[in-house]
Amino acid sequence: MAGSGTAELERVSRLLPLTFPIPEPKTHSTLIPHDDLVLEQELLRNPDNMRTWMGYITHVEEVNYRKRPIPDAWMSSGSVKLLGLLSDETQRIALQRIVGLYERAIAVFPSSYKLWHRYLNARSRFVAGHPRDDEEGYRHRYLHASHGLIETGPELLEERLREEKQEVWDFALDGTIGWQEWRSLAAAYERALLCLPMMPRIWLDYLSLFVHPNCSPILARTHARRTFDRALRTLPGSQHPRVWKLYLRWAELCGGELARRIWRRYLHVDATLSESFAKLLVDQSEEPRLADGLSMSMLLVKENITDDASREEDEDENEDGDDDELSPTMQQRILEASKMYLKLARESYLGTYTSPEGKSSYHLMLQWLELTERYPEVIGLTLEQEKKLPQRDSEVPAPSQETDLRDPTRLPVSQIIHMDGLAHFPDQAGRLWSGLATYYIKRGDFQTAQETFEKGMVSVLTVRDFTQIFDAYAETSENMIQFMMEELEEEEAESEEKQAEQEAEIDRRMHEFEALMERRPFLVNDVLLRRNPDDVQEWGKRVVLWGDNDEKVIETYKKALDTINPRKATANLHQLYIRFAQFYEVGGARGRNRSDPVEHDVPSARQIFEKAVKVPYKRVDDLAEVWCSWAEMEIRNSNYGEALRVMSRATSAPSSYQKIRSVSYYDESIPPQSRLFKSLKLWAFYTELEEALGTMESAKKAFDRIMELKIANAQTIINFALFLEEHQYYEEAFKVYERGVELFTYPVAFELWNVYLSKFVKRYGGTKLERARDLFEQALDKCPPHLCKPLYLKYGQLEEEYGLVRKAMSIYERGANAVTEKDRFEMYTYYIAKATANYGLAASRPIYEAAIEVLPDRQAASMCLRYATLERKLGEIERARAIYAHASQFCNPKTQQEFWQIWNAFEIETGTEDTFRDMLRIKRSVQAQYNTDRANVASSIVAPQEAPMTSDPMAMLEAQNRGETSGSEKVDAPTFVTASHVSKPQVSTVNQEQVGDGNDEDLL
Repeated sequence: MAGSGTAELERVSRLLPLTFPIPEPKTHSTLIPHDDLVLEQELLRNPDNMRTWMGYITHVEEVNYRKRPIPDAWMSSGSVKLLGLLSDETQRIALQRIVGLYERAIAVFPSSYKLWHRYLNARSRFVAGHPRDDEEGYRHRYLHASHGLIETGPELLEERLREEKQEVWDFALDGTIGWQEWRSLAAAYERALLCLPMMPRIWLDYLSLFVHPNCSPILARTHARRTFDRALRTLPGSQHPRVWKLYLRWAELCGGELARRIWRRYLHVDATLSESFAKLLVDQSEEPRLADGLSMSMLLVKENITDDASREEDEDENEDGDDDELSPTMQQRILEASKMYLKLARESYLGTYTSPEGKSSYHLMLQWLELTERYPEVIGLTLEQEKKLPQRDSEVPAPSQETDLRDPTRLPVSQIIHMDGLAHFPDQAGRLWSGLATYYIKRGDFQTAQETFEKGMVSVLTVRDFTQIFDAYAETSENMIQFMMEELEEEEAESEEKQAEQEAEIDRRMHEFEALMERRPFLVNDVLLRRNPDDVQEWGKRVVLWGDNDEKVIETYKKALDTINPRKATANLHQLYIRFAQFYEVGGARGRNRSDPVEHDVPSARQIFEKAVKVPYKRVDDLAEVWCSWAEMEIRNSNYGEALRVMSRATSAPSSYQKIRSVSYYDESIPPQSRLFKSLKLWAFYTELEEALGTMESAKKAFDRIMELKIANAQTIINFALFLEEHQYYEEAFKVYERGVELFTYPVAFELWNVYLSKFVKRYGGTKLERARDLFEQALDKCPPHLCKPLYLKYGQLEEEYGLVRKAMSIYERGANAVTEKDRFEMYTYYIAKATANYGLAASRPIYEAAIEVLPDRQAASMCLRYATLERKLGEIERARAIYAHASQFCNPKTQQEFWQIWNAFEIETGTEDTFRDMLRIKRSVQAQYNTDRANVASSIVAPQEAPMTSDPMAMLEAQNRGETSGSEKVDAPTFVTASHVSKPQVSTVNQEQVGDGNDEDLL
């Protein structure tokens, strides 16, 4: 089967070349068919007419060319792939006819760009095939490239990649079988360029042949490189980007040192593609380009021709290669790429390079680190070599050899990560430390990797970075243990001594792994404390982590108190001292966790408190709480005298009155120790302590001292007075109240007066009535109206119980006039009730009249209803009717229907038809008054619209007389909100008697 394939291949080879030498009618009888003789005669008559030539050429192309070949019957599929369009005998003849005709035309018009362009494109269709998206797509792309603005850098590269994806060629001639046709096509382009050297379109079409997948090997290397160079030398600089686009693509296809040299040349022109060059160095395959040996189509044919056995043998031979070992060339390329990334990262950090892809200097540094992790042996120096290097300071510039792409010296990875990574990007320390440790792991230096993890964990400042390092460390340790266990299982046949050593090593690593997991909370706490050594809460958490280890707890407390700066500390620094002292007090962790008695180390606790009270806290309250905690500790240990001495020390003030006045409690520029004697919190605790443990005199002295310092509040005054009352020093307690009301203004003074007066009345009752009256008058002297109501009520109650009723009534009257409008109605109600209780119903008439005069409209109407009810009880019907008429001016019939219903019921019960008509007339008058008052229109729309009660016969009669029906009234649209007072309409009352102008005797 192999022999038949070889014979077919030889038969295919004999069909070529077709256009070398150039076919002529003398040597090829099929060039001019009988149907074309007329056109040939026309050319003989007009040999210099371009239109005649172009018409003839167009006719030949349309008649002979077709896009899909009809292969000869004897050809296999492999042969068809090799020949492409030329596998069809008619297309082979068509190629000869078209080439012969074009060559004759060019001999006449050697400088015609149109003729050359059509000729080269027509000939290329037979040799290079046509793109899969058809000739129109191919033409559109090249027209766009010709007329569009070509940019350098990444845009050039992206455009080239898009064209690569779009260009897939069909029916192309194989470059190995048809090498003479490819060479002949190249020769045609060379002749065209001799005639038209400045035409970029011809240059670009010619150069595109070299990136064709089926390009002949004889054109693919040296000839192509020289042609690209000639194009750059010949064309103007504005056309160079189009050439470089193809040149770089061709370089990547060739690979090897040639590609790197071409890329370096381009980077001298445009350095923005440096990142792409570095990526090319790493990703480019080491295998040579197929066109250097056999073309892709030729290989496919051979695979189809050879039998399956030989193909399997070739595949086995190809798989024997060792991909783990890198060739020296590949190592050099990786080192060069690494130095390129490092150079770009440094330049980006200095601001001399801007990544076209928007990458920051850290991202470029990360790319270098990832490449270093992949190829540690190729890029980095050994640990011994790196230790011999001199230590470089961050301000000293790096050696030039580290970024010299042609220098074969490897890089000091650890030094670079410290100087260029950790120093510049401290917020990414976790990734950098993990990368350095991974680098050592890939080199097999596990001990150094472990030390790197440990250094990273104790140096990072964020929990995120720590978590990244710790997780990588834990995963590495776990994988190492698993690998050693699997290795131990596989090597069962080894000696027992070696197995014992391996098992011991596994046990050691497992203990280290367990210790690492147990250390994690402490390591996290270390990170937070490194970030903020003045964080009191984190120091407290560290104490809790040590649990029952008293030595470590004490060591942690001491370290915390030595480290924390009180001015920068977070909240509750004083609590750290207090808990430390309590730790000694209870006897350490055992004292907290055990119920049996443990020796308490009170002297050590006192030493801690002595240090604590000297610390310059931010707040005076923190220092006061330390002193209070110290005293509480002494009390818990039954040292009551010591507790009082501690508080006496704490509250000691300067001896000079001038110094006391010069100290402001809120002046933060003064140390808290100098302001402590004005801390009310401290004094409150001291007074409580004196009350419980001290003498009467010492407690009074403490309270007096608070008053002298003028730091007391109302609660302090009350506590002092209660203390004196408990010891039956009532007069002194009252003196304390009097000092308090002099010290404070309202509303604080009101609370003190309230307590003081209640206590005084309860103590003396009516025995010291004049003194009580003086106190009440003194309390009411400057009392604001909104607070005086309770005092007037208490004052009146005092007079009722122990004094004169008439005096009480005058007090209530004063109170009704003195209180605010909000409390006035309630005060008058209370006044009326007391007057009625003491003097009878009739005595309340003047009070009602006075209340109606001063109360607001709604409250006046309510008071009128109560007044009218009183008159009805007294049998004064006419007086009650007059009161209703007077109150009607305050009541809108649409919003205050309750009043009119009450009056309506009153007239039904006690009135006549005339009085009922007068009531209705007044109602209409008031309604008219409110309707004309724009301020009350809005309120009418809110009131519920209710129909007259049908059960009221008098109302129905009145409606019939007026010709009205229920619900016939309409309300205008609202325009304003009703005011609190309305003008009083002139109402003619039926009863002409003056309200309250009877013969009743004034009983007050």
